[in-house]
Amino acid sequence: MKAPQVTVRTEADGVRVVVCSGEFDLDTTGLLIDACDVQPVPATLLDVRQVEFGDSSFLNALIRLRNTRPLTLRGPLPRQLRRMMEMTGALALFDIRDTPDRAH
Repeated sequence: MKAPQVTVRTEADGVRVVVCSGEFDLDTTGLLIDACDVQPVPATLLDVRQVEFGDSSFLNALIRLRNTRPLTLRGPLPRQLRRMMEMTGALALFDIRDTPDRAH
């Protein structure tokens, strides 16, 4: 298992950019939640391009984050994550940007 990593930076316009890499499961998804819950921001851009694995708890965290703040996913989505989101119907819930554009 590749250890999960989450890095955070805030852009000049207040957008929080959260970059996730590695493998996320029930024991490690809290890293993502903690990174996003630091302080309110106008929008969050969540870069998931380097996520090698995410289980249902990771997907649940993405949905909860999306329901509580403006959230954009930066892709392209990794194959496993895209497949899980397609199978569960969650893909349509998200604004996914496959370019380096900002969250807004």
